[in-house]
Amino acid sequence: MVARRYVHSEPTSRLAIWARRIAGFAFVATVLAVIIVRSGLLEIQPALMTFAGALAIAVVAMLVAFAAFAVIWMEGLAGMGAALTAMLVSLALLAYPAYIGIKSYRLPRIYDITTDPIDPPRYEALARLRPRDANPIQYAGLAAAEQQHNAYPDIETVELEVPPQRAYEVTLALVTKRKWLVIDERPPQLPRRIGRIEAVARTPIMGFREDVSIRITPDGEDSRVDIRSSSRYFESDLGSNAARVSKLIEDINAAVDNAKPAQKKPQAPAKAPAKTVKK
Repeated sequence: MVARRYVHSEPTSRLAIWARRIAGFAFVATVLAVIIVRSGLLEIQPALMTFAGALAIAVVAMLVAFAAFAVIWMEGLAGMGAALTAMLVSLALLAYPAYIGIKSYRLPRIYDITTDPIDPPRYEALARLRPRDANPIQYAGLAAAEQQHNAYPDIETVELEVPPQRAYEVTLALVTKRKWLVIDERPPQLPRRIGRIEAVARTPIMGFREDVSIRITPDGEDSRVDIRSSSRYFESDLGSNAARVSKLIEDINAAVDNAKPAQKKPQAPAKAPAKTVKK
């Protein structure tokens, strides 16, 4: 007879198993919450509460994983892999909100950025689309302008050495390339020759809607482009509007410069043929 060998297996920590289960549920809940926020299936407040609840579940999973680590260490149980998986998933879910929280302390609490604080581009078509509980469409005033200047001193009116129509075409092409939702577009026409573009941009992860208004005005034979970008919700935009305006300014200048024809070097006048003297 062949003797049977029994392999003794260590019992697995139930806390580790539950930590992994809770972390998995938190992951699914977070993904669903992001989908709800981006798709607009719920109003902004219930949607954000759903997202906050998913993150709270991730915190619970992390605490249970800590407890599992302690039990495994003291009692020599199995389940280290499950507890570690729960910890990593929870950290991944909480990393972005933690980054946002740290970033909010370093940036001014403003949600409206413009290149012209004295006379910012207006929201006309967008004003009729914004929800009632959104931020006001009126610019916040000189206090916000001072905070903007201190934090983002490079955001200024774009001065272009091209006619307003050309500036409008370049700007509209860049807006279209970014796949912003264009709500209204009016090319510069007589008598005032002022062009306007109103569009809706979205933040990369959560998909929050942020409104953009662009004004193109003549400056003699040249043109000036002013941009305004503001968040519909929250008192701080965490720098998203400033980043959007700065990048658009950079791209407008680059597009106009690249479209300018290269200046030809003046050619030297052709030499007249030497006269032959008959002898």
